[in-house]
Amino acid sequence: MEGMDGWLMLRVPTRYRMPARALVQEIAPDKLYDAEIKRHRQKRSLDANAYFWLLCGKLAAITGIPKNEIYQQYICEIGDNFEIVPVRSDAAKQWKKIWESRGEGWLCISLGTSKLAGYINLCCYYGSSTYDAKQMSRMIDLIVQDCKDQGIETAPPDEIALMKARWADAPDDKGV
Repeated sequence: MEGMDGWLMLRVPTRYRMPARALVQEIAPDKLYDAEIKRHRQKRSLDANAYFWLLCGKLAAITGIPKNEIYQQYICEIGDNFEIVPVRSDAAKQWKKIWESRGEGWLCISLGTSKLAGYINLCCYYGSSTYDAKQMSRMIDLIVQDCKDQGIETAPPDEIALMKARWADAPDDKGV
């Protein structure tokens, strides 16, 4: 809508009306602004994060697989947490380096040649620091099942359910 005058109305909860009004009053007509509206997603709690890493450590002790590798295996298993990105073949190594520098769970795996000439497809997984409650719940369910399969004691189902219920009240965190 560059160069166009117009109105945009948003319903703002009472507690945000004054800050919203102050923001609108600061808008300069000769400047461009970006706004983002996205669907709210519940974030996971630190309790869930801590519990996941506790189980990861126990599983690592039994299997001999480093806990970070176990964590990365779960990243690839939960689904709905990646993008397929076509990248020029000569830039793929740098893309992977930059993507994976974001953290342990930010994985970039080559899927091979793209249908675009000179490109390869990379599967770029988001780290769990971006996960909502549903995604983190799946990750905990997977590790709980694997721990049970290895004879590792886990929290009772009602305690795990309580951790999941607390996610609605959890602050936004980036623990993993």
